[in-house]
Amino acid sequence: MAKIEAAHARLFKGVFVCRRCGSKIRAHARKIAEGKVKCRKCKSRALRPKSKKTGKG
Repeated sequence: MAKIEAAHARLFKGVFVCRRCGSKIRAHARKIAEGKVKCRKCKSRALRPKSKKTGKG
């Protein structure tokens, strides 16, 4: 089954996860790198990209 590019972009493009509380935030990667975006819940600036599950194991 082929992956749909639109669905992949909707799920993973611009989605970041707070390393402290785990909430999801949508933002541009450039703003994350510059430290302009912070978590709405805990006000932390430590964010990581949402991980893509491989489906193996």
